[in-house]
Amino acid sequence: MAYRDVRTVLVVGAGAIGTSWAAHLLRQGLDVVLVDPDRPALERARTLAAAFIEEGDGPADTLDHLTTTTEVEACAPAADLVIEAGPEVLDVKRDLFGRLDSLTGVDVLLTSSSSGLPPSSFAGAAGRHPERVLVAHPFNPPHLVPLVELVGAPTTAEGALRAADAFFTGVGKRCITLRTELPGHVVNRLQAALWREAYDLVGRGVVSVADIDTAIAWGPGLRWALLGPFATQHLSGGAGGIAHILEHLGPPTVEWWKDLGDPSLTSDLREAIVAGMTEEMDTIAQDEDGLRARRDAALRGLIRAKEEAGLP
Repeated sequence: MAYRDVRTVLVVGAGAIGTSWAAHLLRQGLDVVLVDPDRPALERARTLAAAFIEEGDGPADTLDHLTTTTEVEACAPAADLVIEAGPEVLDVKRDLFGRLDSLTGVDVLLTSSSSGLPPSSFAGAAGRHPERVLVAHPFNPPHLVPLVELVGAPTTAEGALRAADAFFTGVGKRCITLRTELPGHVVNRLQAALWREAYDLVGRGVVSVADIDTAIAWGPGLRWALLGPFATQHLSGGAGGIAHILEHLGPPTVEWWKDLGDPSLTSDLREAIVAGMTEEMDTIAQDEDGLRARRDAALRGLIRAKEEAGLP
């Protein structure tokens, strides 16, 4: 099956992810139709997308290529590709993909931004052509963070995954394709592993929330932002590379794995995390929106620096 060239993208859902997707695609020169049943949400999305585009020095007429509507039936037939960014609720996704399957051309990719649901849980709702349904999970905010995880269901065609990779790579994304579906995909599972130990350390009183953030942001997080964990480990091994690391630090690492925490998210732990986060925010930012803006500006600078340095 051949998938069509993409000029118009239908983004379903005007929340944070859908709005950020819309801004990114508009800056790439595409026409975007943003659909949401909530008219005020669409109005907020247009304002926010304009701000995202301005931050990124988008062309002056970029927002002219954004259409907003509350009626998916009216706009879906003209879509060349669909990005679903609705609630992370299975029944909602199944309903959406059933409708999108009947409304769109058979050569239109139907992708979901789901952060954890496996595509097989909703692909079957596309009764005509489930082979074109897949997850294309971005990272928040999609208009800044390049990574997209591509995940197919058992019914997803290899050609659909290849076409999705070509499209998202073509609009400036860095894609990874999972060989099998898992709850949470890959990156959220990696994050969850770190959060599990971080929450356990806070719950045991070993360290504060603020010190966990400092430890990652000013330690391994700096290296991970430039190269991934395996490449970073390889460079740490000197001339012997990762083979040397595995020989000398492998056995202690196994012992650390055995000692890692397995916390329960009790009310006491929730309160400790929230209190620690409140204390940290009081220290580092009086205005969280201002902190987010500074973070986003630094992200843009970091991405430029990686590109200029030729880092993968």
